[in-house]
Amino acid sequence: MTDTDAAGTESAHTLEGARERDAADPLAGYRDHFAVPDGERYMDGNSLGLAPDAALATLERVVDEWRELAIRGWEAADPDWFHYGEHLGDLLAPLVGAREEEVVVANSTTVNIHTLIGTFLDTLPGTPAGPDPAADPPAVLVNDLDFPTDHYAIRAQFRQRGIDPDEQLVAVESRDGRTIDEADVEAALRERDDVGIVFMPSVLYRSGQLLDVDRITAAAHEHGALAGFDCAHSVGVVDHALGDAGRDDEGADFAVWCSYKYLNGGPGATAGLYVHERHHDATPALAGWWGNDKSTQFEMRHTYDHAGTAGAWQIGTVPMLSSAPIEGATELIREAGVERVREKSLALTDYLIELVDDRLGDDFSVGTPREHPRRGGHVAIEHPEGYRVSEALRDRGVVVDFRPPNVVRVCPAPMYTRFEDVYRVVETIDEIVAADAHLEYDPRGGGVT
Repeated sequence: MTDTDAAGTESAHTLEGARERDAADPLAGYRDHFAVPDGERYMDGNSLGLAPDAALATLERVVDEWRELAIRGWEAADPDWFHYGEHLGDLLAPLVGAREEEVVVANSTTVNIHTLIGTFLDTLPGTPAGPDPAADPPAVLVNDLDFPTDHYAIRAQFRQRGIDPDEQLVAVESRDGRTIDEADVEAALRERDDVGIVFMPSVLYRSGQLLDVDRITAAAHEHGALAGFDCAHSVGVVDHALGDAGRDDEGADFAVWCSYKYLNGGPGATAGLYVHERHHDATPALAGWWGNDKSTQFEMRHTYDHAGTAGAWQIGTVPMLSSAPIEGATELIREAGVERVREKSLALTDYLIELVDDRLGDDFSVGTPREHPRRGGHVAIEHPEGYRVSEALRDRGVVVDFRPPNVVRVCPAPMYTRFEDVYRVVETIDEIVAADAHLEYDPRGGGVT
């Protein structure tokens, strides 16, 4: 590094430098649309996004429609409630790179994993509903750093089909306890001819690693397997191309996500799912009447009439009050442009990593990949006393979370986080450890972290 570079970096790592970056930020104005808690540095948007005014407005509109229209809201509201899951799917489709008919807002993330894994298991030889029930059972390839619910749901779907999950749920091991190497996914496929589904996260929830969705999809398809993804930690902050619209022979087969992280849809917001159009004739494993073709739904037949779109994987009636905020929140992201949101996210996490390197001691390390194509929207700051550091941060108005064994997750969500906020967070961490203030806290107990 030259003296000029060093001076420039030093200048950038000052409060004044952070404020200069904020002044030049083209998305800075979006912060005014969010309810940012007074006196706090909110860095937990990868767990729960803040409330945007547009989301509250669409929620209030639906509450007014309920008050004024009552049952007539299913047809007379604008947009009508009857097609609301599909309407939200249309809004989300550009954010995930899919056709409108391939996306719907429905159910919860775990329910969507159940129904989609179950659906696609039933298309494979070796399952009771498959084309060759007498064949050896199929395997599902996952990884050992997955969020637990993914494994719970897949194991349950295996058990319901009389398949031993201990034998057929195959986990790619991590080399370093933080990341998954796509080459190891490819190697696992070469070792197991029976893999019928590859199901991976787009972003690992602990380390923030962004997996190469295209590479994994290509490897799965070359193997003859289906490729599905849990995109809970990426939709709304990563510009996906799941469907690779325009090329029928490409694109991931299915995906799920939640709406309360980077989409800012509120706690418990209705989840979303994507199913490539080439699979729209598959029968949902958890069929429900809301997935019936809308033109025949109220004929009340006792036989299921497939909707013929991703909407077929809806199960029960759309929960309007859990879905309405997604409309306004998604419109804000569409207005900002998901590509620009991604660009700012990378700039913020670059800055956070630089400050950790520059300001914090040797006991701290960054567990998140530094390369842009391998990084999601949050940074894993590792410290032997990560839990106690996270508790000390919370008591000082810095909202982060902890994940075992030693990770403080810091998420500068780009729609409402400033560079100054990032600077202040690292400054606070530095002050805590310099004073050994974190040692005043008990080691980790139970409860939400």
